[in-house]
Amino acid sequence: MSLTEQTILITGAAGGLGATAALALARQGATIILLDRNVPRLEDVYDRIVDSGAPEPAIYPFDLAGANEDQYNELAQVIGDKYGALQGLLHSAAELGTQGPTATQPTASWGHTLNVNLNAAFLLTRVLLPVLQKSVQASIVFTSDTSVSNARAYAGAYGVAKIALEGFARILAEELESAQRIRINTLLPGPVNSPMRNRIYPGEDKSQLPDMNSLDAVYVYLFGPESIGITGQTIDAQTFQR
Repeated sequence: MSLTEQTILITGAAGGLGATAALALARQGATIILLDRNVPRLEDVYDRIVDSGAPEPAIYPFDLAGANEDQYNELAQVIGDKYGALQGLLHSAAELGTQGPTATQPTASWGHTLNVNLNAAFLLTRVLLPVLQKSVQASIVFTSDTSVSNARAYAGAYGVAKIALEGFARILAEELESAQRIRINTLLPGPVNSPMRNRIYPGEDKSQLPDMNSLDAVYVYLFGPESIGITGQTIDAQTFQR
């Protein structure tokens, strides 16, 4: 399935799932904007995409939690000026924060975790909506987490943010559904051998988990023409079938 002539921005592109998505989508012909604050890891993902023969991506160093509103607006302006339109936005950045009882949650960690996982997704989506609306069809995908989205104890601000993010995705999908130009869905990657999973379950036998590239097909589906008309849905990668 070709994604040629599509430009897709991925947050957390230096992380495990973000990099996996970037490579999967780039191999289908998409031009990827790699956004993260970790420049050395971004450069590694950039090299892997170029070495694969895919279109040359762009690197955009950006601190989702530390950036102010003007910097978010500047990001949208740069993308609009360079690409004209955006066909995809994948929210893959995540911050685990402090896992533990609510009574012992540090205030600073709580706020920072909400900023990365929830507030940044709102700000980035809002400033990029005009650029996405210039496309005939565009896709926004939020990444949630099965292990916490059912209000698991001790999930902390990370769990709260993921629950809220799923609600935000449904609200946004209803707001934009009538225009039939931008589809919004939430992806549940499920248990895969990712760095985040390793941090949440450090004692787990990882040899029994699927590799991260098992998600390639669902990423391509969510940003490809097969998912046009599918909006407001939560897609579980572990049960995904075309």
